[in-house]
Amino acid sequence: MFTKTLPAVRPNELGQPIYVGSVQHLYAVPGREDLMVCETTNAGSVFDVGSIFDIPGSDVSRATFRHALYTRMGKPETWAKVRDAIVAAQAGSTDTRVGEFLKDLQRGVLETMLCEGAKTHHIGMLDALSGEICTSGTPAHPSTFNVVRRFPVMKPVQKQFLGGFAYDYAMFPQAATYVIPLEYIVRFGITGGSSVLKKYGSLTDSGKKAYEAELGLTQPMQAWQFLPRPIFDLTSKHEPEDRNVSKQEALLMSGLEGEAFISTVKMSILGAWAVRQLLDEIGLLLWDIKWEFAVNNGEFFYVDTIDTDSFRATSFLETDGNKIVLHYNKQAMRDYYKIVHADWFAGVNDAKKEAQKTGTPFKQLLKEGQAAGKWPNTPIVADDFLALQAKKMDLIRQHVLGETPSDKVKSGLAEVGAAEVEFYKRCGLFAEYAKANAVS
Repeated sequence: MFTKTLPAVRPNELGQPIYVGSVQHLYAVPGREDLMVCETTNAGSVFDVGSIFDIPGSDVSRATFRHALYTRMGKPETWAKVRDAIVAAQAGSTDTRVGEFLKDLQRGVLETMLCEGAKTHHIGMLDALSGEICTSGTPAHPSTFNVVRRFPVMKPVQKQFLGGFAYDYAMFPQAATYVIPLEYIVRFGITGGSSVLKKYGSLTDSGKKAYEAELGLTQPMQAWQFLPRPIFDLTSKHEPEDRNVSKQEALLMSGLEGEAFISTVKMSILGAWAVRQLLDEIGLLLWDIKWEFAVNNGEFFYVDTIDTDSFRATSFLETDGNKIVLHYNKQAMRDYYKIVHADWFAGVNDAKKEAQKTGTPFKQLLKEGQAAGKWPNTPIVADDFLALQAKKMDLIRQHVLGETPSDKVKSGLAEVGAAEVEFYKRCGLFAEYAKANAVS
C-alpha cells in the first residue's frame, strides 16, 4: 500500500503534459517524482493509428471505471470472490488438465492477494474542484484525472541485423524497477476476429491438433466459442507495432527470472477473472482483456489504463433470423471502420505490410502515404454512432459505481446494442455487419 502523504493537485495547475498519447495525457506532480497524473481524453484509437475519433463524455466514464476497478482490486474481498469462482470452475470440470491448471492458479500470488489485496499503480482520482486525491469511493466532483505511481519506462533499442533489424532487450535484466515491456492478453473464449483463430486457420490438420492440445480444447476451434479454461498470449509493447511473441521469448524480454514471470501471468488471469465477474452482473460476457505490469524490487503492480478499450465484452441479439454479437468495447469502432469505410481500412493494412518490410514506423508511413494520395484519408465517424458508444460507456460507469441497479443497466445496454444494429440497417450495411458478427 502506498503510504506517503498525498498532495492536493488541482487540474488547472498541472502545466504542460510530459507525455501526449493517443487516448491519455500524462503530467508530472510538482515535487513528487514518484507520482504522475493521468488525464483520460475523449479520444479513441484503433488499428494502432493513434487517436482518430472522439466519444463525447467517454473521458469521465473511462477515468471513473479505472478508479473504481483499481480500488476494488486493492481489496482482499475482490480476490475471495475470484477464488470462489475458480474453485467452482475446478469442481465443475471433468478434464484433469483443466483441473490442474485451475488448481495451480490458486497458488502463489492469489494467496497473497487474499490477504493484502492486489498491488496496483493506482493512487486515486482527483476532485475536479479541490484537487484532493480521493483514494476510496468517488470524489464529490469526479474528474478525468487519476493519480498513479510512476515507474520507469524503458524501450528496447532497434539494431541493424544483416540487412534487417532486431530489438535489443539487454537492459531489462539489469534493472530493478521498470514497466515490463509486454502486453498480457487473457482469453476466456475465441472471438470472430481473434489472432489465435487466424493462427489456427493457417495450420495443417496435425498442427491444429497440437494447438488444440496446447490450449486445452476438446474440440476444433471455432468463432465465438468459450474455452474450458482461460488462455493467455503475449505481445511486444514498445516496438513500432505490437508483435505476438512466444512464452519463451516473452520471458527473456521481460527481464525476469522464471517464477517471477509466471507470477505476472497468473496476475493477468486473476485480474481478468475479477473483471469477468463485474461484467457478468450486467449481462455482458468477457471474452478477452489485456494487462500491463511493472516490477519494483521483486514486487509486481498492475499498471496502465483499464477501461472498456482494454477488454472485449459482448451480448447477443436475435434479429432477422440471425444471432448477432453486440459489442460493448472498442470492437464496435473497429467494425464501424471496417464496414462503413472499407477502403480506408484496406489502406491501413497496406501501410502495415510496408512498415514490416522496411522497419519504418507504421504511423509515419501511413501519414506520408495519405498525404501523397496513396491511401484514403482517415474518415469522420457519424455523430449518431458515436452517441451510442458514449451511452454504452456511461451505463457501465453507472454499474461500476453502484449508481444504478444492475438489472436496469443490463436492459439499457441491450437497448443500445439493438440501436447499433438498426444503424447498420439504415445504412444498408446490415449484410456486411451480420457477416462479421452473426453466430451460426
